[in-house]
Amino acid sequence: MEWKEKKTSLGNAIIIGVSLAILGVVIGANWNAIFGKFAPYLGFNDFSESVDWSPLNEVYNKLAATYNGEISDADIIEGAKRGMVEALGDKYTVYMNAEKSTDFYNDLHGNVGSGIGIEMGLRDGYVRVLRTLPDNPAKKAGILAGDIIYKVDGEEVWALDADEIASRVRGETGTEVTVTVVRDGEEKSFTMKRETINNVSAYVDYDGKTAIVTVTRFDNNTGTMVQDFASEFNSKGVNKVILDLRDNGGGYVSAAQDLLSLWLDGQKILEQKSLHYGNTTTSTSAGKAILKDMKTIVLVNGSTASASEIVAGALQDYEKATIVGEQTYGKGVVQNLFDLSGGATLKVTTAEWYTPNDRSINGDGITPDIEVKRSYEDINSMRDPQMKKAKEL
Repeated sequence: MEWKEKKTSLGNAIIIGVSLAILGVVIGANWNAIFGKFAPYLGFNDFSESVDWSPLNEVYNKLAATYNGEISDADIIEGAKRGMVEALGDKYTVYMNAEKSTDFYNDLHGNVGSGIGIEMGLRDGYVRVLRTLPDNPAKKAGILAGDIIYKVDGEEVWALDADEIASRVRGETGTEVTVTVVRDGEEKSFTMKRETINNVSAYVDYDGKTAIVTVTRFDNNTGTMVQDFASEFNSKGVNKVILDLRDNGGGYVSAAQDLLSLWLDGQKILEQKSLHYGNTTTSTSAGKAILKDMKTIVLVNGSTASASEIVAGALQDYEKATIVGEQTYGKGVVQNLFDLSGGATLKVTTAEWYTPNDRSINGDGITPDIEVKRSYEDINSMRDPQMKKAKEL
């Protein structure tokens, strides 16, 4: 078939979310009583009778009188949870059922199980391949950065989010999956056997006296791993560090804090400003800044987000590093995770964070000190003008 550009709109997503909310919560004419019964399952410990839910009663009465079918209580409750959250219109505030919650925590800690070894994300209206992991099936098969994920096992998935597509790509070790991508307007299909994915959060390479530290995400082990790398730099004669945060979508703030302790000695790295929690300041540990006088280059791009922006922003504000690459993503908000009944998780935007110089980067990102672009063609041809520039500095 001829590939045509297709995009999903945020407006449609919000409308669907609102619809789910209405369908989910209108489970009885006496809404207040029923909602009070279900409130603990929705994550509400204190139900306020002052909330006027009567408009939903009206909708329910019409559905109860006219809908040609039965409604599952379990489906309604799940719909209510999703709908309430989606109706906020905040892409970072998310309800995850037990299955999605497990996948989320596994992804955060690199426990991705068996798959084909690609990182993907929403870019230009589509879920695209951001990079293929070394020595994994996708790279061996010929899938390239920039490819649009179009089908999985013959079923169109282009309109789904990255998490949903990833869950369909994963499976048992040794089983086959066919991924169809769109590249330059043409469909290309790749059939691969799933393998256990080795996906550490940080690793180090050396180019002469330059240490190149790549951090792919910030999990519980990231800070300790990088601190271990840094402890060896002196014995290896390292006189420059390149910290590669490209395509790092973030993770735990505490991990970013641990990493920054290598450069910043007990100094402020961010301030969180919250409607419900007030203002709080986060600082690094004291006495660990063994790289505070080390020449440092930080590589960033449009997929550098959240905790990785905290690192880049703090090092830039304190003039501890030169930032090279492209404008970062601009995720200057903080989410807290709340465990709900049944293994579900609620990820809620609870604050906006500011760099040490009181800069808000939300929606704008961090502007590199030296701008160097890297195209998908560069990536797939193994060219890296950003790394080349970092090595020259």
